[in-house]
Formats: sequence, structure tokens, C-alpha cells
Amino acid sequence: MLSTLARAATRRPLTVILLWVLFLLLGFGLGTGVFGRLSDNVPEVPGTESEHAAQYLDRTDPTGESITGVVAGAAVTDPGLRGQVERAVADVRNIAGVAAVPDPYTTRGLTAEDGRALIVPVTLKGGLDDDAEERAVDAAADRIKRIDAPDVHVSGGPLLGKQLGERAQQDVKNAELISLPVVLALLLVVFGGLRAAALPLVIAVSGIAGAFLALFAFSQVTDISVYAIQVTTMLGLGLAVDYALLMLVRFREERRHTDDVVEAVHRTVAAAGRTVLFSGLTVAVSLTGLLVFPSVFLRSMGLAVAAVVVIDMLAAVTLLPALLTKFGGRIAPARTRPEGEEGRFFARVARFAARRRVAVLATVVPALLVLALPVTGMKIEIGDATQLPSSTEARQLYDTVDAHFPPGTGVSPVTVVLRPGTDAGTAERIRSLSPTAQARRLPGGATVVRLQPSGRVDGTEATGLVERVRDIRGGEPVQVTGPAARLVDFRAMLSDRAPWAALTVLAGIFVLLFAFTGSVLIPLRTILTTLLSLGAALGVTVWVFQEGHLAGALGAEGLGALSLTAPPLIVAIAFGLAMDYELFILARMREARHRTGDDQEAVVEGLRRSGRVVTCAALLLAVVFGAFMTGGFSPILQIGLGLTLAVLIDATVVRMLLVPATMALLGRRAWWAPRPLRRAHERFGVAEEPAPRPPATTGA
Repeated sequence: MLSTLARAATRRPLTVILLWVLFLLLGFGLGTGVFGRLSDNVPEVPGTESEHAAQYLDRTDPTGESITGVVAGAAVTDPGLRGQVERAVADVRNIAGVAAVPDPYTTRGLTAEDGRALIVPVTLKGGLDDDAEERAVDAAADRIKRIDAPDVHVSGGPLLGKQLGERAQQDVKNAELISLPVVLALLLVVFGGLRAAALPLVIAVSGIAGAFLALFAFSQVTDISVYAIQVTTMLGLGLAVDYALLMLVRFREERRHTDDVVEAVHRTVAAAGRTVLFSGLTVAVSLTGLLVFPSVFLRSMGLAVAAVVVIDMLAAVTLLPALLTKFGGRIAPARTRPEGEEGRFFARVARFAARRRVAVLATVVPALLVLALPVTGMKIEIGDATQLPSSTEARQLYDTVDAHFPPGTGVSPVTVVLRPGTDAGTAERIRSLSPTAQARRLPGGATVVRLQPSGRVDGTEATGLVERVRDIRGGEPVQVTGPAARLVDFRAMLSDRAPWAALTVLAGIFVLLFAFTGSVLIPLRTILTTLLSLGAALGVTVWVFQEGHLAGALGAEGLGALSLTAPPLIVAIAFGLAMDYELFILARMREARHRTGDDQEAVVEGLRRSGRVVTCAALLLAVVFGAFMTGGFSPILQIGLGLTLAVLIDATVVRMLLVPATMALLGRRAWWAPRPLRRAHERFGVAEEPAPRPPATTGA
């Protein structure tokens, strides 16, 4: 297959390049439409009680979504300001699609005790289509913002998703402006020439276009989280650079042995292209674990990120060979170094780890386990506006309400749906759980009871209230929904499906690594060492963002929990990236072993040949992830830090020390497989190898 792709790219390079240009135009044209279709409804899980209750309310409740305005910074009893607020309330009530706007001066709890802030809640009518809802929300927000006061903020409901989408778009642009020049500078250092350094950026731009297009396609059939933009774009950009770096390093090596550019491209695709293909597959397989979860968010993220990985992989084995065919003759071959000089540092590290294998294992493994310890106390929450940057409208509204109103003001209630036939005693016990409980009859005979928790929207008080309602109801037709109930159901879903997700991923990775190596011990060793680096990275992330250590240095704060989006994405993506570097090293080890037949020397040679690529790739990925962490969204900061640490720990401590130490400990047994599996690998495994190099030409 790779030979076919290489021949197609070298025979018709202009055709391949033009097809990719069309793809880029489509991605940056049509694909950017995803920014207007983003959702902040992360914790929804189809089939759960909270989702069934929410859907029932959508069908029967005559009221719809709501947005919230806050006016502050001046005495709200001032006649001039009061007149403006009352006129604004009257105007908003007359907007088509608005169901109710209470008078903040006469409604209890909407005016602050200090007299310097008030809240204007706007409830929309139920059953509005998307266009009508958007018009009503925009008109209401615009009218409230025309109130002349020092602080006027409007957010919540459908407006929150729109605001976060706009912020996400700006963050992506800023991250690209920061990361691309830094990546180019690093590539110039690596390759020493602008032509070679620019090619990975071309592949990276393809990855970004692919991210936009994949997300836009999935947004047509499912909700796409606002956080998906940063995650898929950072991964698409980082992996594209990784794959292009691997291919270019191999191409420059092949150019040392031949003046024929086409021949060098064919050999590059046959060798490094094979590694890229398996790397892309392992990353995609790592993300299939997300498909096991019924969460729309996790499934859509898994599919979208896997699609981006496949696009990066295809760009590396089709677009890059076409570009090399056209322009590769102008790229200088890799410098010829004296025997033993190339990769000397990495060879020394490998020999040290192999000789001191027991000491290395006894030192590194406990150290990584210590870093992973905080994972045992990890908590996840939906989070509130404190996860957002202080410059966002939603965060400013939250901070204003928090400064002027009692704790818990504006916290979403626990919503209880009492269907017809609910016992009166049960209903009364549920209402008694909150002194401020509000009950309302719905068409059809059901009753909605809203219980106001103290503390945060998904804190222990709110989730405990959900559990108490479910304990009280017994077998009565009572359902609970709201953010706290969704969090309880999301946690239960993760707990139930996580073992199956892990089994799916580990089985898939094992099969792919066996097909790549023909060994059953190398896949097991790879999985165990990768879990160590992953645990260490996640542990540090918990230590920083949950416990609050050094969070201020990242422009964040300790929140007492991680965002529920962070742990599953860190685990899935970091596991795939770790496989990336493992395959880079294994490919070189396998080549050296086939050439020399010396198992121990193959380990040293593998790191000698791949250590520089792995280190550079990890550094470039860290730059990309770091650029996306400048946006300030706490979930993105958590994901960015977790992935950065996972990549750096894996590319240095694990791949440079644990891999040679464990391979030396296993010796020849590392490549062992039972006879039936060995026969299966000989028949079905990947055995495509580059042909023997022709004698070096005089001018090479």
C-alpha cells in the first residue's frame, strides 16, 4: 500500500498537491463554520435519568432557556438608573420569543443588599426554533447592555455557548500565531535550512484544516463541545509536525546515499512512512476507547480527533512525498558524520541504561509512581464560570454576582420532575429538602420542584441533594435533572464504562504492536511503561489544578477538582502520543536487529538513530500545547499541561531510560512470540521493508 501511495505521489506530484490545496480551501472555508455551532452541554449522557427528565421538560414545559443580565457598579436605587432598568425590562418583555422578565426591584433576591447590583433574568418561550431563539437572545442581550452603568454583563443559556465559541476561535488564532513561528524557528535549528523547515508547517496547516473540517462534519449530526476546537487543533498541529519531522529526517538520510530524489522518496515512504502509518493507527485506536462511553461529548471528541489523526497521517504519506518530489532536490542531505559520532549522546544513554538496568528500574519506576499518587484522590466536576478566563463575559458576570450577592446566588437548581401518580407524602418530603423550594404545575399533570442547593453548582451539597431525592423517591415516578444530576450520572457512566474502554484500547494497541514487531512481550512492556508516564502526568495535573499547587504560575487557580472533560481526554490522547514515540524507536531497533542480528546492539542503535527525532518531536509538541495554554480556559489548561507532561516524561525518562533498561533485562526474549503467533505474524504481519540501499554515489 505504501509503495502504491509513494508511486502515485511521485508520478503526479502536482495533482496530489492541487487536491490537498482544494482540501485546505474547504477546511478553512466551510470548516470554520463549526465556530458557530459549538455547545457547552458537555455532561449530557443519552439514556440516563437526568437526560430523560430534561427531554420530558423540553416537551412539556412551556418555558424554555434563560439568560441572565447583571447591572452593577452604581447605586441601583438612583432614579436615573432605575428608570433605565425599568425601561429595559419593559422592552425585553416585548421581544418576540421572551416569556418572562421579573422586575428586579420588586422580586425577592434580585437586588443586592449593598444596593449596588441587581440581576435581570430573562426566560424564553419553549418550543422556539434555533433561529427564533438566537434572535430573541441577541435582542434581549443587546437591550440590557444599553443600560448606562459601570458594569453590565449578560450571559448564560444559549448565549454562553456563543460567547465561548467566539473566545475559542480567538484562542485558536492566538495559539497559531504563537506556536507556528516558534515551531518554524526550532525546525530551522533542526534542519539548518528554510525549505526543509517549512515543509512540516505545510503539513501542520493541513492538520488544522482537517481539524476544522472534521469538527464541522460531526457538528451536523451531534453536539460539539466548545473545548473540542482547541484539543483537536493542538493535536492536529502537533502530530502533523511530528510525522513530517520523522519523514524529513529519513529523507535527508536517504539523500546521503543517492542523487535520485524519486528513489529517496520511495525509500522514505517505505521505511518512515510505515512508522507513520502505524503511529496514526495506534493513536486512532487509543481514541476508540472514547467511543465506548455513551456520552455524546466523549464520542464526538473521539471520532473528531481520530479523523484529524488520519488526515495528518495521509498528508504525511501523500502530500509530503509529492512536495519532496517537486522540491526535495533543493534540500541538503544529512551531514555525513564519522562512524560512531551520529547520535552519540543517545547511544551513551542507552548503553548506560542497559548496563545499569536494575538500578534504572529501581529509581525511575518509584519516582513515576510517586508523581502518580495524587490520581488516587482525583475528583471531577462540571465546573462553573471560575474555569473561564477573567476576560470572558460569563466570568465577569459570575464575579460581579459573587461580589454583591450571598453565596449560591445564581447556582442552577436541582430540578425534580414529579410525574402524575407520585405519592403526596413523597412529594412533601422532597420539597422539604430545601427551604426555598419552588413548585410549578406542568400541562399534563406533572409538577416541577426546584431545590436550591448551597455552594457550587456541582459541589458536594448539590450532588448530595440529588442522591437524597433518589433515596426518598423509592419506586415513585420521580426523576431528577439539572447540572448536579448530570454530573452524578456522568460519574456513574465513567465508572461503569472505563474498564471496557481500557480493555478495548489495550487490546487494539497490543494487536497493532504485535503486527509491527512480531513480539508479545514488547507490547506488554510498552503498555506498562506508558501507563507509568501517563499516571505521572495525570498525577501532576491533579496536584496543580485540583490541589492548587503552582496553579497561579499558569494563570489558573486550584478548583478542588478537575474538569470532567480533562481526565478521559488526557488519558486517551496521551496514550496515543506515547505510542508515537515508541514506534519511532521500535522501527529503528527492528531495522538494526534485522541488519545485525544483535539484540543488545539493536537497542543502542535504535536510540542512536531515533533519539534526536523523538526529542525534537516532543519539544515541538510541548511548544504547540503550551501555546494553546495561553487562552486561559481551565479545562484547556488542564488538558494542555497533562499532555505536555505526558509527552516530555515519555520521550525522555521512559523512552530514553526505561525502554533500553527493560529491553536489556528481557534480552533476546523481548522479541519472543509463541510459535502459532509467530506463524501468524509471518503470514499477516507487516513485513514491508526498504530495499537495500544502492551504493553511495560520488556526489552524495
